[in-house]
Amino acid sequence: MTSTTLAALSSFLIEDARERPADDPIFALNAEATRRAKAGERIINATLGALVEDDGSLAILPSVGEALARVPPKESACYAPISGEPGFLQAVIRDLYGTRPLAARSVAAATPGGTGALHHAIVNFLAPGEALLTTKFYWGPYKTIAEQTRRKVETFEMFDAAGRFDTAALAAALERQLSVQKRALVLLNTPCHNPTGYSLDLGEWKSVCDVLRRAGEKAPVSLLVDYAYAHFGGVRSKEWLDPVETLGESVLLLCAWTASKGFAQYGARVGALVASHPDAAERTRIQNALSFSCRGTWSNCNHLGMLAIAELMNSPEASARVARERERLVGLLESRVNAFNAAARPAGLRYPRYEGGFFVTVFAKDPQAAAKHMRERGVFVVPIGGALRIALCSTPAAEVGELVRALSSALAASGG
Repeated sequence: MTSTTLAALSSFLIEDARERPADDPIFALNAEATRRAKAGERIINATLGALVEDDGSLAILPSVGEALARVPPKESACYAPISGEPGFLQAVIRDLYGTRPLAARSVAAATPGGTGALHHAIVNFLAPGEALLTTKFYWGPYKTIAEQTRRKVETFEMFDAAGRFDTAALAAALERQLSVQKRALVLLNTPCHNPTGYSLDLGEWKSVCDVLRRAGEKAPVSLLVDYAYAHFGGVRSKEWLDPVETLGESVLLLCAWTASKGFAQYGARVGALVASHPDAAERTRIQNALSFSCRGTWSNCNHLGMLAIAELMNSPEASARVARERERLVGLLESRVNAFNAAARPAGLRYPRYEGGFFVTVFAKDPQAAAKHMRERGVFVVPIGGALRIALCSTPAAEVGELVRALSSALAASGG
């Protein structure tokens, strides 16, 4: 190829890939905060979604590390089954549904974390060009995954005038979408929604399931629950089970499960997509489709991680120890949630109901300007559409008061 020919090419990349951003914006902000802290500045870094101790070190579960070390090297080194270790998948289904009827009508495939589970749901239950439906506030990588797989994201208002989950907005958006693409994949991240921290309560879940069930009688509707933060959701983490059992055959239930948060094992990339439906033939078709997608993307998942996590969930003694260790981390996060609510309410900050979870979102008229003002003070948060996302998972309770003061100042300086 001549230099003249090379010069005539705009890029070797296909058109869709030419203007991709170089880094995830959250990781970019975290990198800047880390660099400034290493240079000696006093920094509050409330950007990255990983739970840390008050001393800034990553919070882990010692039992998980020990389980990883116990796996025989020749077992972890060999290929895992394409769909995942059976013992791991059964443990995941049991973790979600216990002995409920839902467990008996579920199939699953292992994925690299919850992100892999979201990928499999999007590519198998939406056609190229179609859009998933989720709340106005959502985790940014939903859009990244959708665009990478030639799908889209459509949203509905998350909160009504009373600050509760806007079920009417969901119903209207779902009706519009079904009239266009004749199917729907509704993605709800609860409990402990990222980025708002909101958890649907029992009444909201019942209303949501009523909407979905009616829509599912007209066209194929799938509900995808992003369950990443459920172990930090307290009582809210199980309130969805009774309502979703009423969905019957009209709605396919999908759940994106991950060990990243509940087992504090972000780097192992251990997750699963679980699909539940009463019809056995449909479950077989879904299982085959998920297995095919595994082979066509990552082939198979982290064998070491699956074996270790399976042992921890299948052994009553090990499971009890994990629960004790996790309870300490839940308490660590709860202290930060309580500190934030105690400081933010008197300060007049506007934010959704926040009872637990890694993040909370404070509404802002100009999020970019407010976040810039805060960075100048050495406080890092993530600007999103109409709000600022604060990662309390990485903010010690002792720093929450200073964080709230910086938020109040930034919002006043940027117009609210």
